[in-house]
Amino acid sequence: MPEVEVVFYIEGLSNEKKALENAMKETAEELKREKDVEIKYVTVEDVIESKEEDVLKYSGVIEAGLKGDFGRVVQLALKYSPAIVEVLGPGKIELESKELMKILGDVSLLMGKLMKEFGGLAVYPKLEDVPVPRIGYEREEIEEFILGDRGILYRFVIEVFGESQEAIETTMAKAFDVEGCRVNKLVVQGEMEEGRFKGLLAAELISPLETLFQLTAKYAPVAISIIEPEVVDILANEIQNTLTDLSSFVNELLTRPVQRHLKEKKNTEFKLNP
Repeated sequence: MPEVEVVFYIEGLSNEKKALENAMKETAEELKREKDVEIKYVTVEDVIESKEEDVLKYSGVIEAGLKGDFGRVVQLALKYSPAIVEVLGPGKIELESKELMKILGDVSLLMGKLMKEFGGLAVYPKLEDVPVPRIGYEREEIEEFILGDRGILYRFVIEVFGESQEAIETTMAKAFDVEGCRVNKLVVQGEMEEGRFKGLLAAELISPLETLFQLTAKYAPVAISIIEPEVVDILANEIQNTLTDLSSFVNELLTRPVQRHLKEKKNTEFKLNP
C-alpha cells in the first residue's frame, strides 16, 4: 500500500490546566509508541489560557509528523482525531480498489461503534423541498463520470428505518443527492415491524472519493463494494480533506457529552440568575 507523509495537529481543551498537561503528555507518549508507522517527531506545545472563556479555557496542541501507508494513517487519524491534517507528500498515490475497500471497512467498523454510543451523524436540512433526483445512468455517462470527473462507482448497503419503504427510498435518494452523489440504482427491502419499516437499502452510487469516505463515516454501511475503477488515484489535497473530515466526525461524536454538559450548565445558570 502506498505511503503518505503527514503532520497531525491534535488539539486539547480543558477547564483544568494540570489535567490537560497530563493528558497531552500521555497522548504524546502513546503516539511515540505506535507501530507500523514512522513517527518522525512529536512536539507538545505549552498549554495556554484564554481569558475570554469561562469553561474549557485551557488549550494545547500536539504536533506530530508521521509517515506510513495510507490505511495506517487513516487509522491514526480516527484514533487521535487531529483538528488539522497537513499532507507533505506525495502529490498523488494509487490504490487498488480492494485495498480501498479494506480501509473503508475499518472506517465503517469504528464509526459504527462510536455512533452506537453517541448517536448518528447523518443529519440533513428539511428534504421536503428537494426534488427527487434522477436514478439510473447510461453506460457512456458513467464512464464520463469516472474518467472525466474522477468519480468512483460503488455499491453501498445500510440499515434503514422509517415510516414505509417508499418514504425511505425517496428520502435516501434525496439525501444521497444532497451529499453530492449520482444515484444509479436504489433498492430497499425489509418489512413492517410494529408500525415501522425496518430493512436494508442497497444503492449503487457515483461520487468523488471524499464523498465516499464521508458517507462511510456517517452511515457505517454493512457492506461496501467498489465496482470501478480497479485502481483509484488520490491527490494530496483529497488525502488531506479526507483525513480532516474523518477526524472532525470523530471529534463531533466524542465531544457531544461535553457539549451537552456545557449546554445544561449554561441553561441552569440562566435559570438561576435573577
